[in-house]
Amino acid sequence: DVIGQVLPDATTTAFEYEDEDGDRITVRSDEEMKAMLSYYYSTIMEQQVNGQLIEPLQIYPRACKPPGKRNIHGLKVNTRAGSANNSTSAVSDSLPSNSLKKSSAELKKILANGQMNEQDIRYRDILGHGNGGTVYKAYHVPSGKTLAVKVIPLDITLELQKQIMSELEILYKCDSSYIIGFYGAFFVENRISLCTEFMDGGSLDVYRKIPEHVLGRIAVAVVKGLTYLWSLKILHRDVKPSNMLVNTRGQVKLCDFGVSTQLVNSIAKTYVGTNAYMAPERISGEQYGIHSDVWSLGISFMELALGRFPYPQVR
Repeated sequence: DVIGQVLPDATTTAFEYEDEDGDRITVRSDEEMKAMLSYYYSTIMEQQVNGQLIEPLQIYPRACKPPGKRNIHGLKVNTRAGSANNSTSAVSDSLPSNSLKKSSAELKKILANGQMNEQDIRYRDILGHGNGGTVYKAYHVPSGKTLAVKVIPLDITLELQKQIMSELEILYKCDSSYIIGFYGAFFVENRISLCTEFMDGGSLDVYRKIPEHVLGRIAVAVVKGLTYLWSLKILHRDVKPSNMLVNTRGQVKLCDFGVSTQLVNSIAKTYVGTNAYMAPERISGEQYGIHSDVWSLGISFMELALGRFPYPQVR
């Protein structure tokens, strides 16, 4: 019934799930269904014993779709933590994952902070605007891969540029399947370009109202991403649907988090950003912490559940 709600025009012949090794197991019969439920039950028991967050079991329908029809939400959500290899295979048209990048000296040399440069980038389409910058779909010539490049004009000194680049180095330490991959940054005059993983599903703000059973799984991924950032003493500072990205392989990842205080402050001085998702203490200029990210998270998921911003008068 749930599959029918998400894929009303499709005929589902079977579905798949991932076992503990990350292999896809196909379910077609009652016996195979019992085996899947037994596996999931044992997984839940193990997570409870270890005090871990109980994750929903993600299934992948194998459906025959009529030509021209697509899932209205365009989403398949995978909230399993997965291995580094799973993370790598999940994005077919992007640069390699952070884990793979760290194990490859050659690729690390190409993508090392400061060695990304404008001459190696071929800009394609404009993906969107926000936070004072423009995001492009781009082609990285040395690696032959597609990536996203956010270009932000800033009126700042050379010294401040160096400080921002230094602060951005912490992004190389981020190794989570719920955080957008970062590949480098460079300045050209007073424009900083941030090169990141390309997510072909876009951001959640374009999907309007999302069904509860889908949104719940998205929430698991977003909360895990935030929890990971907080474990590194990083506040996101700008949690909203447009900073939650998806791809067609089912991953949900956070982007545009405030790892660089100087970059955040420089953007704030140059541009007037939206305060619709900001916690009251941030709007009033008071000290803020993790609770402000939680506030923004709540507003964001209210919007995604309702299909509209919960407080129209704010906009």
